[in-house]
Amino acid sequence: MKTTLLRFSKLLAFALLCLLVYLLRPWEAVPPAWNPWEPLSVEHSLTPVTRWKLSRLRDKPAECIAALATAPDQALTYTPLDDYTPVAGCPLENVVRVERSDVSFSSPFTVSCPWAVAWTLFERNELQRLALTHLDSEVEKIDHYGSFACRNVYNRTEGRRSQHATASAFDIAGFRLADGRRISVLEDWAEPDTSDSANFLRAFQDSACGYFGTVLGPEYNQAHANHFHLDTSNYGFCR
Repeated sequence: MKTTLLRFSKLLAFALLCLLVYLLRPWEAVPPAWNPWEPLSVEHSLTPVTRWKLSRLRDKPAECIAALATAPDQALTYTPLDDYTPVAGCPLENVVRVERSDVSFSSPFTVSCPWAVAWTLFERNELQRLALTHLDSEVEKIDHYGSFACRNVYNRTEGRRSQHATASAFDIAGFRLADGRRISVLEDWAEPDTSDSANFLRAFQDSACGYFGTVLGPEYNQAHANHFHLDTSNYGFCR
């Protein structure tokens, strides 16, 4: 009898605890950017759960498009694309066509939806802050070498596919500022530490590492001497 009463008491206590948790809903007090169950928004700040949320978008196209749709009007101009195969051997899935964001680009480009979300988060949280801090002017335009290229890593005839083959990578060559200046990865990276341009480029790379799985720059190897490579693979590979 005592054993039965003890078990009943434990079950009752557990049920009351569950009811209390349900009524108080403590998860609702967690800020959306920190809440693992809250859908990702490009208005969120970077938190330890952001990268996890971004990684989930790779296999969830509808959720990815929903995240892009949280961008304010004029903050991102894009077109969701149906899955297709532009080049034999390189099918594209979960991709969008980006025309512009808060900044313009040297040309429109097709990129994976998760990459577009990561970029929009990075741009809204970091890009202009870094530009104003180091250059005292905002970024107006991005010069780039594109995203999609159906090839292996370093154009080798054998080996693994590049992230460019799935449009999950993007190469940035430089930045054009509102005051007319142009910042070039190739020309300005090697400037002395006293150079505002060089400091901006280094700060850009460091900050991008928080949003993209892989970030490669001029110090990685000669092949990246003239651009930043940003892709959504791996986790925190920043060179």
